[in-house]
Amino acid sequence: MKKIGFCIAIGGVLAPTMTYAKLQAYRINQPIAVDVVEITDLSNLQLYLNDKHGQPYQDFQRLKTSLQPICKKMEFAMNAGMYQANLSPVGLYIENGVQQKSLNRATKGFGNFLIQPNGVLAWNANQAIITTTQKYAASNFKARNATQSGPMLVIDGHMNQNFLAKSDSLKIRNGVGIKNGKLYFVISRTGVSFYAFAQYFKDNLGVKDALYLDGSISSAVISDLNRFDRNLRPLGPIVAYTPTFKCK
Repeated sequence: MKKIGFCIAIGGVLAPTMTYAKLQAYRINQPIAVDVVEITDLSNLQLYLNDKHGQPYQDFQRLKTSLQPICKKMEFAMNAGMYQANLSPVGLYIENGVQQKSLNRATKGFGNFLIQPNGVLAWNANQAIITTTQKYAASNFKARNATQSGPMLVIDGHMNQNFLAKSDSLKIRNGVGIKNGKLYFVISRTGVSFYAFAQYFKDNLGVKDALYLDGSISSAVISDLNRFDRNLRPLGPIVAYTPTFKCK
């Protein structure tokens, strides 16, 4: 059941939110303009890539339409990691317990994915983790869903040292952080630098670890904020909060 409430946060102005038992969304204007979705209900958080015919969903509307016949609603969705031209994941990808792509351990090359350290977001019904690729490779975490991306924005409470405070590379960006078992999915509403984006996770959300998901193509569906982005380009992996509802 929903209930409407108001939130107050240091360093930002929050819009009214609609709060579900395990999901909360809010809009912040300072120090950077972002939309934030907090999720504690991991059982209804799922990765999606291909439809039942093996074809990529490519956009939020196709995913939403496919969920309706199986009595699931899409309350939140966001692009979930970097992908190739054919929309396949660049790195590790586990969906509903099935590994479709193995961990990518490359450390040199071109592109944001290879800015070190990169990392992994993984979760099962009981726990979520965000950690570097190296640490994930050494772990025995039993992931039901996992996506690899890069770079890490925050590592063990410290911002990635590769970011420049005075960078003029300003893009719409999205990422995810974790604190006390809760996931924070964040998407900027205006162009921001890596530094400013990572700083928001560290200083304003207070997360210990955060992972960059992508930039420029970043888009989201956030029902509580009446946000439904129309994708400018086809998407690869999508993370979505899709609880079941009663239907005939």
